[in-house]
Amino acid sequence: MASAILILLWIQNELSYDRFHSKGDRIYQAWNRSTFDGKLQCWSTTPKILGPTLKKDYPEVEEITRVNWGNNFLFSIGDRRMNASGTMVDPGFLTIFDFPLVKGNSNTALNNVYSIVLTEKLAHKLFGKEDAMGKVIKIDNSDNFTVTGVLKDFPNNTRFQRYEYLLPWQYLVKKGWADSSWGNNSTSTYVLLKPNTSQAAVDKKIQKITIEHTKGEENIEVFLFPAAKWRLYSRFENGKNVGGYIDVVKRFGFIAALILLIACINFMNLSTARSEKRAKEVGIRKVVGAEKKSLVGQFLGESILLALFAGIIAIGIVQLSIKGFNGLTDKELYLDYSDVSFWLFGLGFICITGLIAGSYPAFFLSSFKPIKVLKGTFKAAHALVTPRKVLVVIQFTFAIALIICTMIIMQQIKYAQERELGYEKNNLVYHFLEGDLEKNYELVRNELISSGAASAVSKTSAPITEGWSDSWGYEWKGKDPNAKIDFNTFNTDGSLAKTMGLHVIQGRDIDPKTYPTDSTAIVLNEAAVGLMGFKNPIGETVKYNDINWHVVGVIKNFILQSPYYPMKPMVIHGPKNWFNVIHFKLNPANSTAANLKLAEKVFKKYNPEYPFNYHFVDEEYARKFEDEKRSATLASLFAALTIFISCLGLFGLATYMAENRIKEIGVRKVLGASVANITRLLSKDFLKLVVIALAIAIPISWWAMYQWLKDFPYRVSIQWWVFVFAGALSLLIALLTVSYQSIRAGLANPVKSLRTE
Repeated sequence: MASAILILLWIQNELSYDRFHSKGDRIYQAWNRSTFDGKLQCWSTTPKILGPTLKKDYPEVEEITRVNWGNNFLFSIGDRRMNASGTMVDPGFLTIFDFPLVKGNSNTALNNVYSIVLTEKLAHKLFGKEDAMGKVIKIDNSDNFTVTGVLKDFPNNTRFQRYEYLLPWQYLVKKGWADSSWGNNSTSTYVLLKPNTSQAAVDKKIQKITIEHTKGEENIEVFLFPAAKWRLYSRFENGKNVGGYIDVVKRFGFIAALILLIACINFMNLSTARSEKRAKEVGIRKVVGAEKKSLVGQFLGESILLALFAGIIAIGIVQLSIKGFNGLTDKELYLDYSDVSFWLFGLGFICITGLIAGSYPAFFLSSFKPIKVLKGTFKAAHALVTPRKVLVVIQFTFAIALIICTMIIMQQIKYAQERELGYEKNNLVYHFLEGDLEKNYELVRNELISSGAASAVSKTSAPITEGWSDSWGYEWKGKDPNAKIDFNTFNTDGSLAKTMGLHVIQGRDIDPKTYPTDSTAIVLNEAAVGLMGFKNPIGETVKYNDINWHVVGVIKNFILQSPYYPMKPMVIHGPKNWFNVIHFKLNPANSTAANLKLAEKVFKKYNPEYPFNYHFVDEEYARKFEDEKRSATLASLFAALTIFISCLGLFGLATYMAENRIKEIGVRKVLGASVANITRLLSKDFLKLVVIALAIAIPISWWAMYQWLKDFPYRVSIQWWVFVFAGALSLLIALLTVSYQSIRAGLANPVKSLRTE
């Protein structure tokens, strides 16, 4: 019950993601869809101008807010410096969503370009117990902001939870980061519709908004995606919504039900196994007039009472273990004792558990015939197939299937982790371009190399582990004019292959110092060359944004985003573009600590106001597997738990069987049976049930994993040895469980067991 409660708390948290807003049924996010390579694709970033246009031109729209990508600005208060993560939003953010201000006015808090709203947590970090309202914070050593609101900390079941502060969208405009291009899809746009407005009607009106504003140059449709589906139903295939994270939630819901059911089966089996001890009680009660329904009620009541005591203990276990569970799941789950619905749900959960566990024993025990029982002719059934045997088979079927599935999930994660990256992630570090690093970049680059801290340095548009940009609109000789193809894009100032360890298979790397014309050079990956149909790509011209880019090299495909999916075609642009990151390869001749110490001196010298916030590429890449690892760890724990609970039931049945057959065992020992004979006699029936469970579990788990793996273009094949290993492990565990009681019974002194005869 404790395990099931923990899983249900996790499920409740997932189901409530951004579902707590009072206007939730009217909140939507604007999405785009368009056809690429013959497939209809959907994505959630939109032009910055879309939001204001929707509010101005469509009366059905009550309010909008845009949310840009996160910002990690430097905060300065006197001599104190610290980085904080936040975002820029329109004032409507605080009225669309239910994120209450503990101080300040939500209608005016973001109206001024130099206003800032802090979360309670950040306000405490910055000002301690002092009132943050009206305090001044310098951001990035350039602009002073006044605290106009303190926001209650974001709950952990919202997509905005990582933000610590809000800045007005006007500041983004002031920084020169805004644009009115309908082709630049780079922000999230949220819409609040007026009451009683039909989403379908609005979708129909706004569908062609981008097409109309670009006079057909951008063939992109816009639609609204409801808040209720953001977290769990955000996967689209060929333009159709096909689920998403809800599949994971369903799987863990199934596991919770499974654990509870296996425990209930234990109760059923042990209750019916003890039936002979309660048979006379039932017989006498029936003789004196007890009806079957009163007996059923009695046994169900006993079961519910037992479940009530178990539930109380389970809540205690949950309270003790929830901190560790939160660490494992990266959540902030808790038991809300002040919520009436918690107690109502808890009582319902206990009653249902008690009813399920007690249902079969209640009807089984109440069905005894009093004449047979009181004559002493009642005997428990020893048929080939009994409900008790069926229940044991069900238990072990589930447990073995979970073990097999967990093993295959771990194999898939390992397969993705060990997939060829296409670059060398070890000793590769990146640092965001912030403060004075942009203007001092050449000095920083030269000194990192001359000091011996780095062997190569490259300025790029994004970290090598992430894809921040993709684009279409590339033109080349022989391209189908009707084809719309999306490319991953990446920018470098040069030395990219040397810094990252990329494999150049044709031509050379971009090098504007040696080749001045490389300011408009591009490097293609293998996927892009194949798609463009170039037989000899070096020297070919590709037109993009009215610039003729010339191909100087071809690199081997490398993983930019998800390691689970195929490589997309990629274009790497030369320095006539924008940059956000410095990558540098640590000098292999020195220790990592020595290199970082040297690098810190360089960064502090040319960017003294900012901390040296570096990131190891191998650590960032490892984070791509966190969700899958978390799910696999949970699945492993619960698989172990199911086999443990199943073995508890098996242990109980074996104990009871050994007690019931104690005289038989004594007679057999007197007649010369060995301990091994006794152990084999008592164990074989149980092991037969486990073998049957294994035969059922194998096809079930194979089918489940086949369906799961279908979603991965790069996947492991299901190996036969997984089933053999899981089967052998299950048999061994069952054998050890049963053998303990069997050996104990075999070692018992027959004189004691036969003394009463």
